[in-house]
Amino acid sequence: MKALQIKRYGNIETNLIFNEIDEPTITDNQVLIEVHAAGVNPIDYKIIEGALKRIHKLTFPAPIGFDVSGVVIKKGINVKHLKIGDEVYSRVPRESSGTFAEYIAVNESLVSLKPSNLDFNSSSSLPLVGLATVQSFQKANLKSGDKVLIHAGSGGIGTFAIQYAKNKGAYVYTTTSTKNVSWVKALGADRVIDYKTENYLDIVKDIDIVYDTLGGNYTLEAFDVITKGGKVVSIIGKVDKETAIELKLNGFIRFILSLKRMKITKKIKKKSAYYKLILMQPNGEQLTEIKKLVEKNLIKPVIDKTFPFSESIDALLYQKTGRAKGKIIIKMK
Repeated sequence: MKALQIKRYGNIETNLIFNEIDEPTITDNQVLIEVHAAGVNPIDYKIIEGALKRIHKLTFPAPIGFDVSGVVIKKGINVKHLKIGDEVYSRVPRESSGTFAEYIAVNESLVSLKPSNLDFNSSSSLPLVGLATVQSFQKANLKSGDKVLIHAGSGGIGTFAIQYAKNKGAYVYTTTSTKNVSWVKALGADRVIDYKTENYLDIVKDIDIVYDTLGGNYTLEAFDVITKGGKVVSIIGKVDKETAIELKLNGFIRFILSLKRMKITKKIKKKSAYYKLILMQPNGEQLTEIKKLVEKNLIKPVIDKTFPFSESIDALLYQKTGRAKGKIIIKMK
């Protein structure tokens, strides 16, 4: 089968290659999915560039891609809730063979039937952004009436998170550029802040939860806008003590990380705040929950561009520009 693979760490243009590799062999608990579409995410190009090699070092040639939608064509003998011919979607684990390929083997527990009202392209846009958002807000114990700040409302994560938080009854602040204000508001955001003409720090006050998707200074500033005892959940910020233990990091590395988050630690104490870096985990049951929300039209995917498989490198380059309004999709079938 044909698969896009990473040759070595470096820039996107010169370190990816299309290879012919063996079709994956499934275990008793897995299904083989014929890939119809794969979602593109910022983590994909960051892995290529080596940004995550301290956490997970690759063996080359390495697979790429985490979001998939397709059709089950084989199943292991222990697979119970899926059958051959099912249209499914999944966020696959890091150790998988990658979704930028013609076929992929995935454990049954990480797979769900795709939303019946979506095509394969739209379905493949949901797993990573959906699971990251669900797990982040679960950790923050999001409840009706909470005030929430979600940065980058026009991006892949932002477009999903706004709709999800509104469905849970939250009051949502978000940021975006001038040209995107109207359609981001149409997603359900209560207060859309045009970062080109407004300073969100002058507007957002006493927030219950900040969903940090940008990192850097935005993580630190999150503590300036939360209320006393507020919560900051991040998918890109510094590693906290709880997450370092989850990663099974040794004592020395944990000490170094504690030094790197000293500014955050001070802000946590000042606001009696909760802070957590979310390590999103693949989860078939949560994908089924997302499926139900989509089928009730409570959440609608937002697709910016679709690229054919042969132009996957262009898709990744476009993702890196940061200008996508919603998700970028690679169409396989």
